Order: sequence, then C-alpha cells, then structure tokens
Amino acid sequence: MKINLIVNGEKKIFEIEPSDILLDVLRKNGYYSVRRGCDTGMCGICTVLLDGKPVPSCSVYAARVDGHEITTLEGIKEAKELATLLAEEGADQCGYCSPGLIVNTIYLKNKNIKSMEEAKVKLIGNLCRCTGYESQHRAIEKFLGVKK
Repeated sequence: MKINLIVNGEKKIFEIEPSDILLDVLRKNGYYSVRRGCDTGMCGICTVLLDGKPVPSCSVYAARVDGHEITTLEGIKEAKELATLLAEEGADQCGYCSPGLIVNTIYLKNKNIKSMEEAKVKLIGNLCRCTGYESQHRAIEKFLGVKK
C-alpha cells in the first residue's frame, strides 16, 4: 500500500506493508536520525513530531500517519543550536539518545516552556545511558531561556 506524508516539509509517497512501523519506514527512506531504542515507546530515542507533537516512532504503524506531517531531526533548523549547547555542557558522549532528546526539547521550546521543572517532567521519557542528566539539563536550560 502507498501512504502520502509530508516529511520535513516535503511531500513524500512511501510504499509500505500494513504492519510496517513508522521508525522502519523513515530509516528505510534515509531519515537516519530516527534511531531504534527500546521498541516499546519508553526510551524516547526514536521520537519524531507527528503534526507537531512528539511521538515514539517505534510504536506507530506507518499506515496510521497517512496524510499527516512528520518532522525528524533532519527537518529542524534549531537542532544545531541545541546540539552545540549539549556538546558545550558535556552531554554528548555517545550521542545515541540526542536526536530524540533534541526533537522533544524543540517541542518544549515551541510550547514556550520556561520552567526547568516542567521541562524535566516532560523529558522524563528520554533515557540516556552514558551522560547522566545534569549536563543535558544545563544545556536545555540555556536553550529554553530558563531564568533562575
């Protein structure tokens, strides 16, 4: 079956099987920032924006997003700014979790979240196995413009 999507602002038509998962369809079509993590939607690594809202792409059937808009890390202009802040704060060790964290943080910025406590609650589903969270939180605080 074919599905029509807008991915990172471009119209796309993908040939899929009814059981295909969005994560696999995106990677098969070159969107390599979308990474496999837990396959249960619990780690945040595979997060993309579906019509502007974060979703775990490992838990969404591709057929269900027919006609919708998907944004991956590749389609977010502000991603480099946050990636630079993450690196400056030492939160870039292996970087495997960074794409999902950045996509979720961009969503928070778009929602004008200015409280670090609220940001921490919203990002609780983004797991990092190597840096811990303090350095990530410092970078996110700067990116969101949180005032102390």
